[in-house]
Amino acid sequence: MTRRGCAALATNRVSATRTSDEPAFVLHRYDWSETSLILETFTRNHGRVALVAKGAKRPSSGFRPVLLPLQRLAIAFGGSGEVRTLKSAEWVGGHPMPSGDALLSGFYLNELLMRLLARDDAHPRLFDLYAQLVQILATAPASTTAAALRAFELLLLRDVGLLPDLRLQTFTMTPIRAEACYSLVAEGGLRSAGPQEVSALPGGLWLTLSESLASEWPLPALLRECSQWPAHQRQSLQTQLRHLLHYHCGVQTLRTRQVMRDVQAY
Repeated sequence: MTRRGCAALATNRVSATRTSDEPAFVLHRYDWSETSLILETFTRNHGRVALVAKGAKRPSSGFRPVLLPLQRLAIAFGGSGEVRTLKSAEWVGGHPMPSGDALLSGFYLNELLMRLLARDDAHPRLFDLYAQLVQILATAPASTTAAALRAFELLLLRDVGLLPDLRLQTFTMTPIRAEACYSLVAEGGLRSAGPQEVSALPGGLWLTLSESLASEWPLPALLRECSQWPAHQRQSLQTQLRHLLHYHCGVQTLRTRQVMRDVQAY
């Protein structure tokens, strides 16, 4: 190969490892050195990506006011290792920073994404849903927060392949009946529930959730559905989804869940 050909090949290899104008959110950040940070980011086209933001802790750094959680960014990064280098980050805007319980709920979503998404596995549909949900947390009344969290939990489990078909009993693959009751369990999927299972839900509700998940606009459909349920049924769905998420995250209690409990207890 000629010298010019080698140079062209090297250029192509470099450009292949550079990404620009990538929609992203910062999920978490760690101190890396006295002046730099390691970021866990959720990007639209590359999934969860770890980045080093060199000099981000310096007072003069342009990264300091930008690298905030729950704020949509456009970033550029390069490199081919497990931790790549952040080149630029620009705040896209669109909504204020969530506060209070909404802020804690946003951190809860971030923890779920960090635990359940594999590195470099793109989920563009889930990214768009997450962006919508962050805006809801920042701008909608607090009364919608619980329904928004249940909606995202269902959508996340579906997108990572951990949610069974809500129209069928998982072991037998027989259709569920609207008038019977069923429970969603970590190792058994959706199964017929006995009279002692107080958190079981009617089959009709599971079927409605399945229809909402399959709709063209699943997030609004799930928000409407979950908001209309009686309080005890909303609590039952929360309990079952929480057990399923904890099982797949490999923890008994998520850190953000514990923080939320502590704040409510105080």
